[in-house]
Amino acid sequence: MAVRLVRGSVCLLGACRSWCQPAVRCSHSGVEARLESSSAKRFTDIGIRRIFSSEHDIFRESARKFFQEEVVPNHAEWEKAGEVSRELWEKAGKQGLLGVNIAERHGGIGGDLYSAAVVWEEQSYVNCSGPGFSLHSDIVMPYIANYGSEEQIKHFIPQMTAGKCIGAIAMTEPGAGSDLQGVRTNAKKDGSDWILNGSKVFITNGWLSDVVIVVAVTNREARSPAHGISLFLVENGMKGFIKGRKLHKMGLKAQDTAELFFEDVRLPASALLGEENKGFYYLMQELPQERLLIADLAVSACEFMFEETRNYVKQRKAFGKTVAHIQTVQHKLAELKTHICVTRAFVDSCLQLHETKHLDSASASMAKYWASELQNSVAYDCVQLHGGWGYMWEYPIAKAYVDARVQPIYGGTNEIMKELIARSIVRDQ
Repeated sequence: MAVRLVRGSVCLLGACRSWCQPAVRCSHSGVEARLESSSAKRFTDIGIRRIFSSEHDIFRESARKFFQEEVVPNHAEWEKAGEVSRELWEKAGKQGLLGVNIAERHGGIGGDLYSAAVVWEEQSYVNCSGPGFSLHSDIVMPYIANYGSEEQIKHFIPQMTAGKCIGAIAMTEPGAGSDLQGVRTNAKKDGSDWILNGSKVFITNGWLSDVVIVVAVTNREARSPAHGISLFLVENGMKGFIKGRKLHKMGLKAQDTAELFFEDVRLPASALLGEENKGFYYLMQELPQERLLIADLAVSACEFMFEETRNYVKQRKAFGKTVAHIQTVQHKLAELKTHICVTRAFVDSCLQLHETKHLDSASASMAKYWASELQNSVAYDCVQLHGGWGYMWEYPIAKAYVDARVQPIYGGTNEIMKELIARSIVRDQ
């Protein structure tokens, strides 16, 4: 039985596609008393954190069951293949796990931001980074829902919610990295059409993608590069759109990451997303959510690693007693829990701000920078607490360690995050 969230509410649906109205007041309105992470028995307990309600708990149970039953048993095979199955995407669509925070009127599920966060967190809690659901649902789909034409929304959003159309976004180029104003991919008008040329790299969901939002220069004469960038919807199978090799990465081994090439791709006028030369503005509007997503994934990964390590040291014996009885280990666990709880409090605060449309770019950058750095620090310490076994690939902590390393890099490097934070500090108001 699928669980669907609608406008912050849960529908228990069988074959039915009818929608319901919210009936239960959320915990963040002050009705329910809930433990925060610092007081909970485990970070991963269902029913904690004041930003969530009992409705979210029901959805979390459904999402957790899905990841444990449909993802965990298959993830090792997907790591070998360098991609997850398309079947998984359609199963996720049927379960109501895609397009959760996209409005029902557009063809999404119509849940709130907290419901989307449940999906991010539950994927982190099973330590399976392969499915690129969060990028698809909460980075790609909002561009189409927020800036797309009625025809584009009707064409893509329902299929993306169903998992039948997989989305990607192509910003990064081999020579540009985090510098969006250094983009070289370009589109030139030819009558009412556009001719797209260029290449992109490190594109998540790139290999499986059915539609890609491509960042391209459309006006080289603009007063600044930011004023001459547009976004285009490029569909799989278009002549000249070539998918390069799947990239072999240090971590995220089951997540398909590809090079994309565009060689004289003829795009109709209807492929332009939003207005011409407004692309950089759209990117700046949507990047805070991407950075918040990375932050929540990061702190959730910390919570997973902590629980995995706590369980290990309570069972592992050394010098005639469990490792957990060694004071040095106890102090390290105390440090880790404190750092994770402090970070969780800030990230949850950012989630609350973003749900009410009040999260600014600097705060999102702080969350992304801080949480992703913490993820790497926690990963390092947790591997150390596992000893030699922490270096073995069959131990979950080893996979969590290599998956952590990319977090300070993508979504804008943490050096860029510090630059954005600093600008907000020194600029004249």
